[in-house]
Amino acid sequence: MSAPAKLVILDRDGVINHDSEHFIKSPDEWKPIAGSIEAIARLHQSGYRVVVATNQSGIGRGLFDMATLNAINDKMTEMVFRQGGRIDAVFFCPCTAEQNCHCRKPDTGMFEDIAARFHVGLNGVPAIGDSLRDLEAGVKVGCIPMLVLTGKGKKTQKAGGLPKDTLVFADLAAAVDHLVESAQAT
Repeated sequence: MSAPAKLVILDRDGVINHDSEHFIKSPDEWKPIAGSIEAIARLHQSGYRVVVATNQSGIGRGLFDMATLNAINDKMTEMVFRQGGRIDAVFFCPCTAEQNCHCRKPDTGMFEDIAARFHVGLNGVPAIGDSLRDLEAGVKVGCIPMLVLTGKGKKTQKAGGLPKDTLVFADLAAAVDHLVESAQAT
């Protein structure tokens, strides 16, 4: 499989919306980071397919159910749509870390599912996250690691050990500016 011309994989909590140590358990708790919704719309308008890959262990912990996760994701996709954008798919893992699930980042199951669903290879696809596990999962399948300093990003950067050639940006809007400008230059 060849790499798609324009696909980007985003983590959700801490990248698109403000994260919480207590989990995002309702649509009311889901608050976008300034500029993130518009950034996703810009990606779509620039010809990118936008996919979200997110660990959601709150389901496995019993903190919220599938209907609530769907309502949160509906709020996110609706906000992006209102800005003229689109999220092509949301992949999630409901398992806790203790379950050692193959789809839970830093493992690669969600990324493999994305590749299968979109019939593409992921080599060279940007994977944007705020935690080491987001970046590690992407790197294992050939993605370009991009760290944003929102959410857990500053803590992740300070801890070190980032994958080789990780690109670092202040937030999703800055990462998207880089992607769009780079695509226009080629």
